[in-house]
Amino acid sequence: MDQNSFANLAGKNALVTGSSSGIGRAIAVEFARAGANLLLHCRKSQQAAEEVVQQIQSMGQTGQLIVADLTNEDAPRKIYAESEEMLGKIDVLVNNAGTDLLTGNESNLSYEQKLCKLFEVDIRSTTMFSKLAGENMVDRKQGTILNIGWDQDDRGMEGDSGELFALAKNAIMGLTRSLAVSLAPHVRVNCIAPGWIQTAWGKSASEKWQNRVIQETPLGRWGKPEDIAKMARFLCSDEADFMTGQIVNVNGGAVR
Repeated sequence: MDQNSFANLAGKNALVTGSSSGIGRAIAVEFARAGANLLLHCRKSQQAAEEVVQQIQSMGQTGQLIVADLTNEDAPRKIYAESEEMLGKIDVLVNNAGTDLLTGNESNLSYEQKLCKLFEVDIRSTTMFSKLAGENMVDRKQGTILNIGWDQDDRGMEGDSGELFALAKNAIMGLTRSLAVSLAPHVRVNCIAPGWIQTAWGKSASEKWQNRVIQETPLGRWGKPEDIAKMARFLCSDEADFMTGQIVNVNGGAVR
C-alpha cells in the first residue's frame, strides 16, 4: 500500500460498480493501494469479485461485495442503501458497470435488445447512482463521482456496436457535464473516456483488430486497465480538486 504518496485516498469509502474484472477491478485495487475502503459490485462473477475483495483485504483495507443485477430498476437504490449500511458514508462513486456487447451473452442479442440493455445498465443505473450519491454528497458538502465514457464518441465508429456504444456513452458524458454544474461547488463529477483498453475482448481480438489498435494508437500499444485506474485515482483525490465536468481521454494519444 502506498497511501502516503501522491493522490492519497486514505480514509475514503468508495463504491465501484462492475468491479469483478477489467477496468473496474483495476480501479478497486488501485483505490485500495491509495488507502480507500471499497465496496465492490458485480452481477454474476461472484467468485472473481470475491478474489478482488481478498486482494483488497490483504492490503489492510476494508473490502466488501454486493451482487446485484442492474437491469432491475430498483437495484441502484437498494445497492446504495446497502453500501451506506456496510461502509458508512460513500465519499467516492465510480460508475463503471456496463453491458458487454462483445464477449458476454449479450453479444448474441438483437440490435434492439442490446439497445435496451445499454439503457438499463449503462445509462439508467449510472444516472440513478449519480443522483442518489450526489444528493447525499451535497448534504455533506463533499464527495466525488467518476463515470466511464468512450474516447471515440466524438468521432464515431462503424458498425452496430460502434453506434450503440456511442449512443450510451454520449449520454453518460453529457450527464457528467450537467451533473457537475448541478452538484457544484462541493461535489465534483468527472468522466474518463478510455481508448483501446485490453480487457476480455482485446485479449481475444483477431489479428486485424490487433493491427488496427496499434495503427490508431500513437503510443503503439493497447492500453491496460491499470492505465485507467491510475487516472481514476488522481481524479478522485484532492490533487484534482479544481477539476469537475471534464471528459478525460486516456487513449495513448489517439485523435482520429
